[in-house]
Amino acid sequence: MAVLEFENQQPLIRQGRRRTGMSAATVLVLLTALVLSIPVLVVFGYVFVPAGDVWAHLASTVLPVYLFNTLFLGLGVAAVVLVIGVGTAWLVTMCEFPGRQLFSWALFLPLAMPAYIIAYTYTGMLDFAGPVQTVLRETFGWSRADYWFPAIRTLGGAITMLGLVLYPYVYLVSRTAFLEQSICALEVGRTLGRGPWRGFFSIALPLARPAIVTGLALAMMETLSDFGTVQFFAVDTFTTGIYRTWFGLGEPAAAAQLAAVLMLFVFSLILIERFNRGKRKFHQATGRYQKITRYRLGRGRQLLAILACALPVFFGFLLPTGWLVKDSYAHFDIIFNARFPVLVLNSVGVALLAAILSLLLALVLIYGLRRERGAPSRTEQGALRIASMGYAVPGPVLAVGILLPFGFIDNTIDHWMRETVGISTGLLLSGTMTALLFAYIVRFLAISLNTVEAGADTITPNMDRAARTLGVTGLGKLTRVHIPIISGSLMTALLLVFVDVMKELPATLVLRPFGFNTLAIQAYEMASDERLIDAAGPSLAIVIVGILPVIILSRAIARSRPGQKLQADRRMS
Repeated sequence: MAVLEFENQQPLIRQGRRRTGMSAATVLVLLTALVLSIPVLVVFGYVFVPAGDVWAHLASTVLPVYLFNTLFLGLGVAAVVLVIGVGTAWLVTMCEFPGRQLFSWALFLPLAMPAYIIAYTYTGMLDFAGPVQTVLRETFGWSRADYWFPAIRTLGGAITMLGLVLYPYVYLVSRTAFLEQSICALEVGRTLGRGPWRGFFSIALPLARPAIVTGLALAMMETLSDFGTVQFFAVDTFTTGIYRTWFGLGEPAAAAQLAAVLMLFVFSLILIERFNRGKRKFHQATGRYQKITRYRLGRGRQLLAILACALPVFFGFLLPTGWLVKDSYAHFDIIFNARFPVLVLNSVGVALLAAILSLLLALVLIYGLRRERGAPSRTEQGALRIASMGYAVPGPVLAVGILLPFGFIDNTIDHWMRETVGISTGLLLSGTMTALLFAYIVRFLAISLNTVEAGADTITPNMDRAARTLGVTGLGKLTRVHIPIISGSLMTALLLVFVDVMKELPATLVLRPFGFNTLAIQAYEMASDERLIDAAGPSLAIVIVGILPVIILSRAIARSRPGQKLQADRRMS
């Protein structure tokens, strides 16, 4: 009995030690979070570095303009994406009209269109030398002074362009929230005399509020980090100011301080949303999820619903894509020259490598924590949030936060090698693929972490126990049990990061190695030189690549309503 008691006590002793000590998985997560937070820490650290007369010059000249344009750009885009995203999501989810099923996935399509590309496209169409104004002058015999036409390269134009391509963020989460709501709450509202409009504002909208705010926050982060659109439209914001201060004035400290102010904008958005939400929770009061009974619209309202859903798709995707196809076909020999395959290979290669690295890192982190105790502790959850904080960091801020420490390390190593061996090492980190890939991982790891974690939550502890009883442990359990179960989530994460890297412009523009061009860089440089036709080919290639994840997302959202699979199984039986 004494031997049995001693043997039974050993696991308890080991378990106690494991609980009091810090596991290897926890150390790995903490170290990863520390490394990935370096760019943000460096940017905020430069707030206390004197910038001389440069900051005083910026504060007295352009800083008020940066503040005004950034603030109104954010507010304008917020209004556009809320109206389009929430309105169309409610229409396709809760109303019945011709074309509803088509619009339910077509409204995702502008998500594949980068903002800077749609800006180039509409500039080519609506500028003075574009076809629209040219046709007007030729038709009516007007001269320049005979008519007024709204200028596209303005703050209002930038708001319109960004709103057209960013509303799918709000549409995506709003449609998911409406699909996941219990129909019982809406039926109770109907019995109390709540019509479609009053039911929407008093029941559905409050229940969907957390999701809508999440989508709005994502759209605002993308707006604040946009560089290509505002630069092309000559709208001075913090992103353009950071770039000009660094490369135009040669003042990295002042650029870092501008980046810190922009970071405060981003974190303020997050904190305001958290504070506004408070401790309020929005829960469904029932587990019944029956088939949605949609509102039947009259003919007049059907026409309005069709227009409300068709216009964002037309102006946000179909028209600019058709324009890119026309330019690419008409100038095929000029656009698709010998350099084009190199641009495609560079873009696909670096995007695929960054996506794989981000996915592997997310898989190692999530699997390591699950292997220890089945769920991460509060410390590990906090570290995971810090590791995924890079998604909220605008591209120019990220570039500044990486170049400063990498440049310091390069200069230190080079100085030591010169003094010791007499050899110059040059740039080992900054200006290399290492810096670029590190920026992509910091920027987009959150997508991989969230997607992999959502898939890992579907793996129950019983599955792990069953694998152990069959002798499958360690790496074998990961490769033979976990990965096959969450393969869909892994593929989704890989595709999303791949497309985001393909579209990323500001970080690539600053951190790319010398002579390394991508499709995004080529489109930006051609458009900046007013060679809009030459920018059509690279832009079209980016749009085509972005369509695949959009289709996957739309199908996943359509199946997200609880009870959907059960109803399908019943129909099959």
